[in-house]
Amino acid sequence: MQAELDQIDLLQTQAVELWHQDREDLNYPGFLGLVLAQHLENYRLWHEEDQARDPAATPEKIVAVKRAIDRHNQKRNDLIEQLDSALIEALAQAQVELPNQTPLNSETPGNMIDRCSIMALKIYHMAEQTQRTGVTEAHKAEAAQKLLRLQLQRQDLLGCMKALWAETLAGTRQFKVYRQFKMYNDPRLNPVLYQGQP
Repeated sequence: MQAELDQIDLLQTQAVELWHQDREDLNYPGFLGLVLAQHLENYRLWHEEDQARDPAATPEKIVAVKRAIDRHNQKRNDLIEQLDSALIEALAQAQVELPNQTPLNSETPGNMIDRCSIMALKIYHMAEQTQRTGVTEAHKAEAAQKLLRLQLQRQDLLGCMKALWAETLAGTRQFKVYRQFKMYNDPRLNPVLYQGQP
């Protein structure tokens, strides 16, 4: 599993570039396939969120975009859970036993992978701002400074994710799969959706 975790940085970065060239045909097996699927939901969410802020959007367009955002966000969260479940399974296969008193990490590797995915998108779009025409040099310089900071923050986070995995393998730290139980998409739990239902 360490080899797969080491590939996340490059995989997310390259995928963002390819998707912006209208290539969504990337295919990876196993854990990296989950990473890519989760990253794709963030990519789609990013661009739906852009559409939601269009001041010329009609009410019908806003409704359609909001529903698309809800679908992508649900899939995104489901895939975070699947990433964490796959890592827990890898620990079991490696016969790593974690005593109850092992310190618990509040953020899971799946959540860190999700944050790295979002930061890969920010980096791509901030880099675009450094090359944008029709803006001031001050705008480009500010974007360049933000780009450097984003790149550093993402590298820090990737390092934290790898450190958490190493500590978990060593039995000195643990994480759990945290279920989101999103209520607003569940017709059994959202009162607007179940009103009038028996």
